[in-house]
Amino acid sequence: MLTIGTIVLGVNDVAAAANVWNAAIGYVPREPGDDTWVTLVPASGPGAELSLQLSETPVQDHPRIHLDLYADDQAAEVDRLVSLGAQRVDWDLYPDDPDFVVLEDPDGNRFCVIDKSPR
Repeated sequence: MLTIGTIVLGVNDVAAAANVWNAAIGYVPREPGDDTWVTLVPASGPGAELSLQLSETPVQDHPRIHLDLYADDQAAEVDRLVSLGAQRVDWDLYPDDPDFVVLEDPDGNRFCVIDKSPR
């Protein structure tokens, strides 16, 4: 049987990316990392792990894999993430009434903030 161990993002600066993701989602290093790799885990307990790996590969405009972050207050979370260094993406594939906002981290890794507020 297989399970997903971690989700890996390629980044230009492992320490800077770790700081952004720590502030964004409250993840902390599982153990000390280095300039090439670190694995972040939820500070509050079990959950999906996020590894950051040094990479010189260009970022894709339409990535095949990305993170979906669920938000009870989407607008507030998008504003908070932008204040941490994320940027809004002028996404050309939005549907007519999207429940998500596309952002990118300082390295250009794109992710979505999904509106999970009670309807």
